[in-house]
Order: sequence, then structure tokens, then C-alpha cells
Amino acid sequence: MSRMQVAGLWRYPVKSLGGERLASAELTADGVRGDRIVHVRGPRGPLTGRTRHGLLTLPVRTGPDGIPLVNGQSWDSPQVVELVRQRAGDGAALVADESPQRFDVLNLLVATDEAVARFGHDVRRLRPNVLISGVATGDEANWPGHALAIGDVLIGIDSLRARCIVTTIDPDTGEQDLDVLREIRRDFGGELALNCWVIRPGTITVGDQARLVTSDDEPRHYGGWIVGAPYPHLDGPEPAPAAD
Repeated sequence: MSRMQVAGLWRYPVKSLGGERLASAELTADGVRGDRIVHVRGPRGPLTGRTRHGLLTLPVRTGPDGIPLVNGQSWDSPQVVELVRQRAGDGAALVADESPQRFDVLNLLVATDEAVARFGHDVRRLRPNVLISGVATGDEANWPGHALAIGDVLIGIDSLRARCIVTTIDPDTGEQDLDVLREIRRDFGGELALNCWVIRPGTITVGDQARLVTSDDEPRHYGGWIVGAPYPHLDGPEPAPAAD
């Protein structure tokens, strides 16, 4: 195996909106600090890029105070609410939420350069948190059940990620290409990138060396909106479970 290292880092302050590329990331027991701490809620539950494709094109970055900024405005501003409703419908709202259920599966997604090269499309379609370079051909499929050691940080590797319709959306234009998902099913059996979680927290930086190690650790919990946990009661009457 070639020397592996961290080749890219991303955070998604608002779930299903655009991501921000990072030079370094603080990994906590709950994933990248500031990741997916706000989401879009509709009358019946969460709204995501799976059904509201236009959300994926809204640019987001984290302000110096840790507040997500959508198109340069605070996430809870009237201007941002209007932008979100243009893409998600009149009943959409933005909600702060740091519960474990806000993640689809686990709180960290790791991609490898070799699989991304075979994928042949913009890595942002996969919405990873971490990109690892120097990976041997086909090796990604053998990583579940191991862990990545990056300095003092240890990242558990649970499983390959089953991919959905979000991969078909261009993150810049919002245009859809259904062949992208067909190719993932044909070339990867529908699974691409790795569901991971943080075993030992710390800060990682682009360029840090990475090693694959054995591990007996298991995740403490999984995300809720795919595996069926109830929609969190955040404020006001609790909405029915999402159909998205």
C-alpha cells in the first residue's frame, strides 16, 4: 500500500446544503465540530436534497463565531428562510439540531482517492467529510471492521455507504444526471465511501499521514432518519415522521 494521507476535509453546517472545504477539522465524539448542526424541516419532518435538489446548491460556510452562514447570511435570518423556501417549499423552516439522529447513518463519511477516481465525477457528489489518498486499487471495500489512525485521532470504519439520488445532482448547477447513480450501482454495487465514527477525538489536517489499524470498537449509536428513529421533538407540536 502507498503512503496514505488526508487529501481533503469538508463540513456541512446545514444538512443537505452546500459544504465547505477545510484545511483542518476538529473531530469530536459527534463527528466534525459544526457539522450538520442545522437542518431543513417541513410540515411532516426533515426535508433533504433527496427530494429538494435545489437545496444542495446553496453555499454555506461557518462564521468566526461558529454560526452557519447561508449565502453570507446567518442561517436564521429572514433572507435565508426565503432562499430555503424557494427551493424546499413554503412550509420549510431551518431548525438547529445537534441530536445524533441528524446523521443519516454515522457521524463521519470517509472517501478514498482510488474509489473516487473510478467513480469519475466530482467528489462533492459523495458529500464526504474526509478524503484519504494513497489507497490501493479496490482496497476501500476491505476497510470495514478496521480503523484509521491519523496522529492521535482514531476513526472507526463501520460499513460501505449505500448511495442515493443525491449523487445525481450537480452541486453547483443543481442539474440532475441519473446515469451517475446507475454507474455507482453497476461499478460499485450501489455502495461507495465509508460510514465511519470517531473513536478518539482530536484535530486532523490536510497532509496528515493515515494508517489502517485493527479495532474492536463499535459505534455507540446510528443516525435516525434512515434507520427509523422518530423525528426529534424540537419545538412546538411534534411533526409526523418524514416521508423523504
